[in-house]
Amino acid sequence: MKRRFWWLLAALAAVLMLRATVWSAEPVSVRAPAIAAGRVERTLVNSSVGTVHARTRAGLTPGASGIVSELNVRRGDRVHRGDVLLRLAADTQAAQIELATRDVAVAEARNTRTCVAAERAERELTRFRTLEHEAIVSSDRLDQLETAWQLARADCDVAAAEVARAHAALTLARAELDKTVLVAPFDAIVAEVSVELGEWVTPSVPLMAAPDVIDALDPSSIYVSAPMDEVDSRLLASGLVARVTLDSIPERSFPARVTHIAPFVLDVEQQNRTIEIEVELDDPAFAATLLPGTSADVEVVLEVRESVLRVPSHALLEGGRVLVLVHDRIEERRVELGLRNWDWSEVTRGLVAGERVITSLEREGVVAGAAAVLEADGERGE
Repeated sequence: MKRRFWWLLAALAAVLMLRATVWSAEPVSVRAPAIAAGRVERTLVNSSVGTVHARTRAGLTPGASGIVSELNVRRGDRVHRGDVLLRLAADTQAAQIELATRDVAVAEARNTRTCVAAERAERELTRFRTLEHEAIVSSDRLDQLETAWQLARADCDVAAAEVARAHAALTLARAELDKTVLVAPFDAIVAEVSVELGEWVTPSVPLMAAPDVIDALDPSSIYVSAPMDEVDSRLLASGLVARVTLDSIPERSFPARVTHIAPFVLDVEQQNRTIEIEVELDDPAFAATLLPGTSADVEVVLEVRESVLRVPSHALLEGGRVLVLVHDRIEERRVELGLRNWDWSEVTRGLVAGERVITSLEREGVVAGAAAVLEADGERGE
């Protein structure tokens, strides 16, 4: 019993000593902005990194094999639809066109000759048919003339077909020449050029893919794709306001809007199941400057409340508590919260506008009951 008494006495002395230390210690300097009404949002953030894409993007390669004789673009160049990007040496194709052109001329000449002969045979047949009524020509002779006319007419038809075939061969030769010229399929920025003058280029063949020579993308079709946790899929909808943060510009966020939600959930091994969304930036001119492949984060705004009492979210302690600076002392206060995000939390009960909530919780000595002083720039929120 006596031992227990001494233990209680020692504990009481320790508490009194701690209390005296807290109340007599040098005041700790704290940040404690006066809380006020403002905007609070409920948001969703992508579960893993998002990516900048271009909806219109093409890997371009000439349709023929050959040596690059003309290269008109470099990486980063802007081109318009129909601009010539490169040409291949086309001596063989040009010779084929010359040959096909001469074949057309020969075929047309042959067609003219055979058709003239057919017309002559037809006139002769007509003349002898007139004489048949006068019994001057035999039926056997008339039969010979009719056969000759039919053969001449068939030769004329064959010659006409040869003309058509020669023209088709000329069209094919010109198409082969066109394959040596690579043009821009749309207004684009050249993202990559993987060939130089004098190099040999080969197009892809079945079962064997060749690397693209030029990568072109339409800067007006930039969007951001981001994976969202599947548990949030029912909250997402096209048209929701969003914000995009880029790793290359971490200090800023850019307004955007959800434009598409995938109709299925991605099930990738060793990853959380996600649903892919697409967002487009409100500023298309800025979006056009982004490089596809750039990593980005997307924050989708689900709900907004204006002019509500709020505190910085990092000022919250576990269990819905905050530390408040009251008459140069730190006081612990339990609060009830409404909407929350990474930056701000709505306070529905426990605080009033103008009270100072301590945000410098990481500093030594910042505990309930300690003496505190507002530092010079402690008005600033964080």
